[in-house]
Amino acid sequence: MNSFDGFFAVVKFFQPILDIGLLTFLFYKAYRIIVKTNSIQIIKAGLIVAVAYALAYFLQLGTMLWIFNTITPILLIAFAIVFQPELRKVFLKLGQSQWFSFTNRSKHSYVDSVLIAAETLSSQRRGMLAVFLRHTNLDDIMMSGTKLNADLTSSLLVTIFGHDTPFHDGACFILGGKVISAGCFLPLSEQYDIKKTFGTRHRAALGLSEISDAVVLVVSEESGAISLAYDSKLYYDLSQEKITKILDDLLDVTAENSVVEDTVDEHKNVN
Repeated sequence: MNSFDGFFAVVKFFQPILDIGLLTFLFYKAYRIIVKTNSIQIIKAGLIVAVAYALAYFLQLGTMLWIFNTITPILLIAFAIVFQPELRKVFLKLGQSQWFSFTNRSKHSYVDSVLIAAETLSSQRRGMLAVFLRHTNLDDIMMSGTKLNADLTSSLLVTIFGHDTPFHDGACFILGGKVISAGCFLPLSEQYDIKKTFGTRHRAALGLSEISDAVVLVVSEESGAISLAYDSKLYYDLSQEKITKILDDLLDVTAENSVVEDTVDEHKNVN
C-alpha cells in the first residue's frame, strides 16, 4: 500500500505542472492557427460580446441580460454564418496541423530549379504561378488543368510560362521533384483589402493559400517581382535569398535531406 501511496503522491505532485503545460501547449497551438488564418476578427467579435454581457451582468441591466439570454442561440447561429469563411479556415488548419511533430521530414530539394526558372522569367517579364504541394489534397483544383507528371527542370518551367502556350495563364503544381499538372485555375482571394495593383495571378496565389497549406510562388508579368503566398498572406517582391530560406523552412528542406530523387539534376555533368 505504501508504494501505491507514494506513486499517487508523485502523480498528484506533477498534476499542476502537467495541467499548466498542456493548457499552455493548447493555447500556443490555437494562437498559431488563428494567426495563420487571419481569424483575429473572430476573437474581436467574441470579446466585444463578452465585454457587453459582463457589463450588463455587473451593472444588473435587466433588459440587456434578458436580450442576451433570449437571443444567445440566434447570436451563435449568426456568428457561425458571418464568420463561416474564417471558421472554415481555422478547422482546415487544425486538421492539417501535425501537433507532435518534432523531427525533420525528408523532402526533396526542388527549390533551385524553380528559382532558376523564376529569375529567367522575371528578367523576361513573363508571369509564373507555381504551387508547392504540402499536406492539403488539391486534386479537384489540379483536375482543372492538364496532368503532366514530368520531371522538374527549370527549362520545363520556362517553356510552360515563357511562351504563349495553353498552360501560360494557369498554375503548375509541384510535388516531389515532379510537375504534376499545369494550366490549372486557382480560386481567387476572398480578402477585400488586397492591393488594387495586384493582378489575377497574385489574387489566385493568395486565394489558394487561404484554403490550403500550399506555398505559391508568383512572378509578376508587369514588374518582374517574385513573391510568395502562404498561410493566407502574400509576401511581395522578395529577394532570392529570402525566398530560398522561406521555402527551405516551409518545405522542410535541410542540408542533410536536400537530395534530388526522381528528378533531372540540372547541375550534373552529362557525358
